[in-house]
Amino acid sequence: MEIGRFARECGSGVAACAVRGACGTAEPEGAGCASCPALPGKGQATAEQRRSGLSLALTSVKYKLFVMSGKGGVGKSSVAVNVAAALALEGCKVGIMDVDMHGPSVAGLLGSRACAVRADEVTGRLIPVEFMPNLHFISLASMLPDRDKAVIWRGPKKSAAVLRFIGGTEWGELDFLIIDSPPGTGDEHLTVLKNIPDILAVMVTTPQELSLADVRRALSFLRTAGGKILGLVENMSGLCCPHCGGDIRLFKKGGGRMLAEENGIPFLGEIALDPAAVLSADLGRPLALCDGDCAAKRGFAALSVEVAARCRAGEAVDFALAAG
Repeated sequence: MEIGRFARECGSGVAACAVRGACGTAEPEGAGCASCPALPGKGQATAEQRRSGLSLALTSVKYKLFVMSGKGGVGKSSVAVNVAAALALEGCKVGIMDVDMHGPSVAGLLGSRACAVRADEVTGRLIPVEFMPNLHFISLASMLPDRDKAVIWRGPKKSAAVLRFIGGTEWGELDFLIIDSPPGTGDEHLTVLKNIPDILAVMVTTPQELSLADVRRALSFLRTAGGKILGLVENMSGLCCPHCGGDIRLFKKGGGRMLAEENGIPFLGEIALDPAAVLSADLGRPLALCDGDCAAKRGFAALSVEVAARCRAGEAVDFALAAG
């Protein structure tokens, strides 16, 4: 599917009906469907019915993770992709949803060609791109015929696109659905949190204070939105020297762990800066799947184990309760 058609569908709200045919509330042409709050019609659903319809579309997904930070440049997409790949390597069925509409990175990190997303001819549901048999993804970048062209969308269209990704995609049965977020705390974040109530945030930061300050604001946002958090990751935690393997504290170290302790949330692990990670990103293959051994690869492997264990144990912190 190309971006032009997708944009028209999101703008009209008709073909963008996220769970048409699944929620059971849709009238002809999608009017009044539970997933389309902007559509007129006597069957207009309440916000609660809409969320229920979207949740129904993800009932076959065991765990939903929302990778966020409050700022750009901290490596959210790299963390999302490498954790997903490490989980897939262990035999889990994993999906990645890239809801960064202006700077989608997941497709590039997975070496996807443009216009790889297609829609089912019968149901109209989007078919995620296959990276490996048990790892699929969807990203706006996979609909762009020209990746250098800017996506210029206002908030309502972005929210409609996120809803389509959530409820209008044929995810099937998954162990993990990992959602990669854009920088900040805006429309995309609110849409995800309000429509996937059981989603768990994985906060990513770098060690320096400039990043930590933005993550504190993102944690405040989660409290206000009533989100749940699985824990915090410190990315770019020291530089692994390519010659001796020593630890160079380029951006300091330990700020993420300290922030997690201050806020009473689990610290999930740290990922070192590593030249191998830069090369793997440029090649479009997750470091977790590359041959050889390096500090960042070990970090991603350990992080995926910790994430899976905490999900299965139900150890997330409910900020709505904590704030009360």
